[in-house]
Amino acid sequence: MNMLLTNGFSILKMPRDFRPMTDDEFFYYCQENPDHKFERDADGTIIVMGQTGGETGKRNSELNADLTIWNRSTRLGFVFDSSTGFVLPNGAVRSPDVAWVLADYWNVLSADERRKFPPLCPDFVVELMSESDSRRLAEDKMREYLDNGCRLGWLIDPKTETARVYRPDGSVQVVQGFDNILSGEEVLPGFQFNLALLR
Repeated sequence: MNMLLTNGFSILKMPRDFRPMTDDEFFYYCQENPDHKFERDADGTIIVMGQTGGETGKRNSELNADLTIWNRSTRLGFVFDSSTGFVLPNGAVRSPDVAWVLADYWNVLSADERRKFPPLCPDFVVELMSESDSRRLAEDKMREYLDNGCRLGWLIDPKTETARVYRPDGSVQVVQGFDNILSGEEVLPGFQFNLALLR
């Protein structure tokens, strides 16, 4: 395997005759390499993700904390942090910075499916852009989530204080300024997040 570095992360390029890993093989590959974080494209290409800096980690914690507090009061689903990989219907494995899954979808998974990378697309995802992230690639990832069943997605760029709200109908709402509050809409009823917490 060859490794290429692009846009702050590495892409493992496979030889032409290389057989893509199965979901189980990829899961165990990730477990055997705990010092790295990986994602996998739908075509089997493995991406080595960079570690986040302190500011990004702090912002991720704010998002996860507020969503977890809301979820504890509603008990409608389950919250996952950025270390969780999900096998999307198209075969890609993604690890959103924040993810939420409706209880009805999580509860039908087997114990083995829950223990490994859950084979489902979260109902709600947040991607929080870091300094090295490409906006084009981040937007492609958001569209992939929606194409695979996500019902609401937020792409947040602290550098420009911009949030983009993605919905299944293909619409993208641009929210400019961290003096705004984002709504969980009908997917997360009653949930609101104050973007000022990310400053």
